[in-house]
Amino acid sequence: MDICIIGGGASSFVCAIKASRRGHKVTILEKNNNPMKKLLLTGNGKCNYFNSEMDSSHYRSSNKELLDEIINSNNIKNTLDFFEEIGVVPRIKNGYYYPYSNTATTIKNLLLVEAERLNINIKTNTYVKDIIHNNKFIIKTNNEDLVCDKVVIATGSNASIKNEEYNVYDILKNLGHTIITPVPALVMLEGKEKYFNDWAGIRSDAVVSLYEDDSFVCSYEGEVQLTNYGISGICVMNLSGRVARGLLENKNEVLRINFMPNVDYAFEYLIDRSESHKNLTIVELLESIINYKLLYVILKKNNINPNKKWDDLSYEEKHTLAKELSSFELRITSTKGLENAQVVSGGVNLMEVNNDFSSKVVDDLYLIGEVLDVDGDCGGYNLGFAFISGLIVGEII
Repeated sequence: MDICIIGGGASSFVCAIKASRRGHKVTILEKNNNPMKKLLLTGNGKCNYFNSEMDSSHYRSSNKELLDEIINSNNIKNTLDFFEEIGVVPRIKNGYYYPYSNTATTIKNLLLVEAERLNINIKTNTYVKDIIHNNKFIIKTNNEDLVCDKVVIATGSNASIKNEEYNVYDILKNLGHTIITPVPALVMLEGKEKYFNDWAGIRSDAVVSLYEDDSFVCSYEGEVQLTNYGISGICVMNLSGRVARGLLENKNEVLRINFMPNVDYAFEYLIDRSESHKNLTIVELLESIINYKLLYVILKKNNINPNKKWDDLSYEEKHTLAKELSSFELRITSTKGLENAQVVSGGVNLMEVNNDFSSKVVDDLYLIGEVLDVDGDCGGYNLGFAFISGLIVGEII
């Protein structure tokens, strides 16, 4: 069969290689002058392509039941076997898979070598303007019209796109699919507090909990990065898709940050520490535990004199300080936007595809990777899902 894969990302090549090995004639259409452009940016250029804890709990989607079916031990093994087959040697660090070379170019080159060996046709600088489906597909591009038997949509999302047109969602709508509004995910979060300039540059281990309209949603632990616009860090970015969705729905999004994650009860801890260090001021008591710049932000915010000792604080000041250290509230008003997001939350409703990623709406149409309403945590989960979906389609198309 003639198969067209729209989008030249890594999942496209995985799908193309599998399909070509089964005897199909495969063409990849890529709008840029080089394929796999975004792959080179993943993992800060090191390409975190998989995770040893791959399971559906690390994902958000409109169809978690389908994800439970798809992300299984067999598909995980097949994905890892595929990369071993094409020559990728993994370096596994804290469950994160990287190529042993620590460079994304390794995976790009090995995929290109296998694609070339299989004579896969790669058309770059080819922008898809529309797709028409009758018995076959007519793909209208900026260069020519192509006819094929089956189409795989592997364009990714509109995350990280700056000053570029992205019309795939419109094309899919015209074909009958439902698009859940894409919002930024794995992105930095913004607020409007006056103290942001004072805490900019601070890094701190913390537990960050998301509350939406005063109801607890979930929490993550890790290093937070405090900035002049708000907050970042992996644990924050893992929450960001939920935050962006809530903001779209005009919900109140608040982070509660525990800057003392290794302490069970901050108030009791402060009492015990002050008992053994009676001559120290509040700052001196805590600066070996909490970044001093952050301490001054908290004290200034609550009008607490930094030169006071614990015993000199009022009962209210003591409880306020303990609460601020263990449950600091930060209201989020916006994200850093799609142009700064690594992925999106949203896309084609996953209820509209089968467990082999074939469309329930259009015969012989398949959708893989980030164009679907599936977004995962940091740590190789999004690339991992893209590869799993690409392999599944390549094996059955």
